[in-house]
Amino acid sequence: MDTSMITNTSSTYSVTGTSAPAKSEKTEKVDSKAQAESKSTGFSETAAVYEKSTKAEDSVTRTSDKSTDRSALIAQMKSDLEAQQLRLFDIVKKTISGQGKTLASADDMWAILASGDFTVDAATKEQAQKDIAEDGYWGVNQTSDRIVDFAKALAGDDPAKADKMIEAFQKGYKEATKTWGKTLPDISSRTYDAVMEKMNKWKNGEEAATTEE
Repeated sequence: MDTSMITNTSSTYSVTGTSAPAKSEKTEKVDSKAQAESKSTGFSETAAVYEKSTKAEDSVTRTSDKSTDRSALIAQMKSDLEAQQLRLFDIVKKTISGQGKTLASADDMWAILASGDFTVDAATKEQAQKDIAEDGYWGVNQTSDRIVDFAKALAGDDPAKADKMIEAFQKGYKEATKTWGKTLPDISSRTYDAVMEKMNKWKNGEEAATTEE
């Protein structure tokens, strides 16, 4: 094979301008630096940008998952509370109806309960005593925990919103007192105190410290 043809062809290629455009001195320096970094660390600017984008996407995904979990928690708590309220209403309705009294609304129920003008059968009394025991569903511990957990879920677990949640709780307590028609029972006032204590611990960041201890 004639090597002069290869030489001539190479010369022609470089002269005709079909080769890649020459890089500027600045570009060559940047490329050299990138190559050096890549060889020494296995890391490049392109990889860094890609990694940053991935972390941002992960953050968005985690935030979305947290919002979904919070919504599910609120929905479950509402469902549980409604179920227990219906159960209570049903027990009271049957008890009062058995005495010839009619319940047209929940307000009627609370008014009759507040008056104390009723009697209950042994089974209903036993169930009620279990429900309002310290570890019962309507006991101070479980009731205050449910209220605080519900407030946290609504606030997105943000202690900065604790004051708003406390204000809403106090307003609800006053409304319940008005519906009752007089001072609420001792168990309600103790529940109020327990809720306020737990809310303030959450607000002041003391809750985590207590848990660790």
